[in-house]
Amino acid sequence: MWPESAEKPTPLRTGLTTGTCATACCVAAAQALFAQRQDKTVSVTLPKGKQVDLTIEAYKVSESSARTSTIKDAGDDPDATHGATIFVELALSAQQGVHFYAAEGVGIVTRTGLLLDVGEPAINPVPRKMMTEHLEGFAQTYHYQGGFDVSVGVINGAQIAEKTMNPRLGIMGGISILGTTGIVRPFSCAAYIASIHQGIDVARANGITHIAATTGNSSEDAIKKHYQLDDMALIEMGDFVGAVLKHVRKVEQHSGAKLTTLSLCGGFGKISKLAQQHMDLNSRVSSIDLPALASLATRLGAEVELTEKMAQANTSVEALKFAQQAGLPLADAICAQALHFARSYIPSHIALEVWAIDRRGQFVGHATDADSRGRVK
Repeated sequence: MWPESAEKPTPLRTGLTTGTCATACCVAAAQALFAQRQDKTVSVTLPKGKQVDLTIEAYKVSESSARTSTIKDAGDDPDATHGATIFVELALSAQQGVHFYAAEGVGIVTRTGLLLDVGEPAINPVPRKMMTEHLEGFAQTYHYQGGFDVSVGVINGAQIAEKTMNPRLGIMGGISILGTTGIVRPFSCAAYIASIHQGIDVARANGITHIAATTGNSSEDAIKKHYQLDDMALIEMGDFVGAVLKHVRKVEQHSGAKLTTLSLCGGFGKISKLAQQHMDLNSRVSSIDLPALASLATRLGAEVELTEKMAQANTSVEALKFAQQAGLPLADAICAQALHFARSYIPSHIALEVWAIDRRGQFVGHATDADSRGRVK
């Protein structure tokens, strides 16, 4: 489990992506082959020009190949690959160019809609570019005319991948080697957001027209059962509803209309945050607004005594319970507010709906476009 955060705020550490780690392993392996050096640390130039140093954990060198490894440090970001051993097996080849392969623990692409073709190792374009540029630098320095075979692997990568969305995306057998800047920003969860985008892209590329974005397992189970949706249609957005809304708008406006329906489904508390126009539903960013729930209940006809109880409730679930006991459709109204906000991002050709569930995974609220127009805002 991720360690508890300190009670007092402290500066958060940045980390390095799996792509940067793989590049460092390439640099170490090339130095071992061309300069007969096995340095404990090596320098890597990131896409924006910054240089970083990484520790190399192990070398295994022969005449024309080398295997090197490093430990990924994700800083203070809750990253599934934090602490994983990334390794590269670099082999000199008579075939010019840099050729990439998946070693143990790196997945293979099996579905269309990703940045890579089916059958390719899941090593994304920016990490490929980083490794290629560094290796070409060695070739130029040492007047090497041949090519490079680069096999990237991750110890226990298949097990780590089970904690990610790779299997649903059609990346089988391991994790992806990711990174766009080379740096992991604390709590940016860039890899998670990238997986959300990839999930939407894969669904669209494979003819899925109705997708459902959910905040967790319970909401996913509920919406999947309700519509009998295929796993490919389910987008596990977690707290990052903004990543869904913005990416759907982008691809549907610039890549042609393919989706017809978007369902957003989450716990009542999470949906109440969306209703308050929060794009990140995590508690570190946004809080449940109990007075706002009480105010909405007033507009639905609640008595003063009830709204005071709601405003002083311990949780949003307790506030909802008070409203339900009074026969007020609070959850429906919250869903309508959330939908009204989300609609400002979603193109008009897509039918939009919002569902709220309770802690037992049961639906307690629902809104469609017509509800959003007709209910209290």
